[in-house]
Amino acid sequence: MACIGMRVGVNKDTLRGRVKRARIDAGEASGITSSEVKRIKDLESENRELKRANEILLAASSFFAWELDSRLPW
Repeated sequence: MACIGMRVGVNKDTLRGRVKRARIDAGEASGITSSEVKRIKDLESENRELKRANEILLAASSFFAWELDSRLPW
């Protein structure tokens, strides 16, 4: 790896990681494929957005409920 890395101008550790990723994506090695990693990141991002939206909706509903009946605790 070190010899090939020097020839193409890539650090040997970077090259090792790229080869490992390529083997996983090709199904030659076990692990999470690049497309699965991307999907997980997208789902985590969507989950954060939905949690934030729920917090906003909960605060808004509490506010409007209090506006309708000010006897309710804030």
